[in-house]
Amino acid sequence: MKTADQQPSPVPSFFSAGLAARTRAADIVINGSTVAYWTYEPIQATPDTRTILVIHGFRGDHHGLLRVADQLPEMRIIMPDLPGFGSSAAFVSGKHSVEQYGTFVTDLMAALGLGPDTVLLGHSFGSIVAAHFVATHPGTVTPLILINPIAAPALEGPKGIMTQLAVFYYRLAARLPRPLGLALLRSPLIVRVMSEAMAKTADTDLRRFIHGQHHAYFSAFADRESLLESFTASVSGHVAEVAGKLSLPVLLVAGEKDEIATLPDQHRLAALLPDGVLKVIPGVGHLIHYETPGPAAGFIRSFLKDHPA
Repeated sequence: MKTADQQPSPVPSFFSAGLAARTRAADIVINGSTVAYWTYEPIQATPDTRTILVIHGFRGDHHGLLRVADQLPEMRIIMPDLPGFGSSAAFVSGKHSVEQYGTFVTDLMAALGLGPDTVLLGHSFGSIVAAHFVATHPGTVTPLILINPIAAPALEGPKGIMTQLAVFYYRLAARLPRPLGLALLRSPLIVRVMSEAMAKTADTDLRRFIHGQHHAYFSAFADRESLLESFTASVSGHVAEVAGKLSLPVLLVAGEKDEIATLPDQHRLAALLPDGVLKVIPGVGHLIHYETPGPAAGFIRSFLKDHPA
């Protein structure tokens, strides 16, 4: 029982007070699909200020990279919800493939007037989209930053069995009657198990925050069909298959305990890059953007200073 002078412990905030002031939300129509995107303006522009276009991961949306954006107040950061996720509609035509998402990046950059001095950043599945986009469109952006990059085929190696189970899960959900399929995909229990498996931090409040983020946003997808297509894309491609074509400077930010994009794969990927550098954050897995945004932002800031526009 609390006495009158005992106050409950304050709930920690995982965002700065200034983030909201930097935020501008907007919608844009790209090839018939309404796309939601957010711009985070720099608090004060400096000679080091760059525009960073961020591509989020599978089943995520712009919320996932917010803590990293918050740690880069001197940068202008643009974060769309990819078509089919978050507040963005699915593609009107064509599959939700790596190539189609690459076309989306091209069209979005043209619509927003983003030139070749734009920095492209991809997380997880977004790393596949970003790397393939750069390989196909050299000179369109510079440099390239990949956080928790998918460095090797998902269907091979020790993680192959888990990937096959995930393939079965998404295919089953797509074939069941719609209410049952959606219930399976949005199951709070399955989302929580996934969240618990990926979180490596021992900080109770941070783990609660991560689980809350996944609960709130992990099930915000347009429909089962586009989700299955996007999942298929996420396990069918990887960064290493185009590494030799990435002639621009590339920063890889990897988690020491990442079980999805393992550290040995990151070292092999780094060795394939013509101009790449690998930075490893200890004690974290596939959730660098949630658990260690400060170190990630520090690596990004230093990398961009070394590679000015």
